[in-house]
Amino acid sequence: MAIPTEPIGSVPRPAYLLAGLAGTPDQSGLPELVDRALAETISRFEQTGSPVITDGEQSKPSFVTYPIGPPTRYAPDGAVIPFADGHTRQLPRLTGGPFQYAVKSSEYLVKARSLTNTPVKQAVIAPSAISLVYPQDGVEGYPREKFIEDLVNESEADIRGSLDAGAHSVQIDFTEGRLSLKLDPSGGLLRFFVDLINRVVDRFDDGERQRIGLHTCPGGDQDSTHSLDVDYAGLLPNLFRVRVGNFYVQLASEQDPDRVLAIIRDHLPGNAHVFVGVTDPIDPRVETADQVRDRVLKAAQYIPVERLGTCDDCGFSPFADDTSTSRDIAFAKIAARVEGTDLAARQLGV
Repeated sequence: MAIPTEPIGSVPRPAYLLAGLAGTPDQSGLPELVDRALAETISRFEQTGSPVITDGEQSKPSFVTYPIGPPTRYAPDGAVIPFADGHTRQLPRLTGGPFQYAVKSSEYLVKARSLTNTPVKQAVIAPSAISLVYPQDGVEGYPREKFIEDLVNESEADIRGSLDAGAHSVQIDFTEGRLSLKLDPSGGLLRFFVDLINRVVDRFDDGERQRIGLHTCPGGDQDSTHSLDVDYAGLLPNLFRVRVGNFYVQLASEQDPDRVLAIIRDHLPGNAHVFVGVTDPIDPRVETADQVRDRVLKAAQYIPVERLGTCDDCGFSPFADDTSTSRDIAFAKIAARVEGTDLAARQLGV
């Protein structure tokens, strides 16, 4: 395929896995359910024809909390993320150091790669998101500066582990970027987040950074978002300061895609590729291949085709308990993305 296309990450978990995750305290049978769901997910990904796949995040509790360690180091009353429909998600609050990842993403990647010959990308959480577990009033005996140092080290190890384990690419999930402008309209928090991510990616060489990407979206969950009302004009110029080779930008659900594409055109770094969202995981209507084709052709009016790729706007189920989208709809949208991108590439003669 001349125009690359990649998924973002999660797909809805099958009903039997959701039942197992919500089951009795005896979770002894859960690993078998996870393995079954993983194998089925990879098989369905392959059936879509997607040239790059993920593990669907079947064994992650959520895209953001997989690194969080034992509850003895955390309290449940951390930062609250409000969504437009009124529901919230709450992060844990760190109560003691040192900070360490409980799980590294390479563990998911190795398992997925053992089940397929198709290239597998790995999504990791941005250090900026994890930084929110540190409370504003500090942690006794564990200064914020030391926490940030530990966080940068752990984030680097998370990314490097997946690169070394053979990931096609590593995608840093940065949904809190757009949200930061709602929390701090001055942009100070966003600039801190960008600088923090750059502290991590600057530890990689040029070749490695070409396999690292950054994903932005307005935070989809339960058919709602936390920051779709935040203007991309405030985010994207700062987002493109992150020194990675690829950017994955939610676009299908934007009201004015031409305006966003013009911002991308004007600010995309010269050595980077941009993957634009052509399917909307929140919209229950499955896009047709022709609709996807037309979205790609529109993007090609602004972005040189050799620097253009496509993706889904967001993961389909970033939190394990999100059942607002069915697996069938998710895979139908993925198949439409693949077919529509191919149609556009043919029409563009690439």
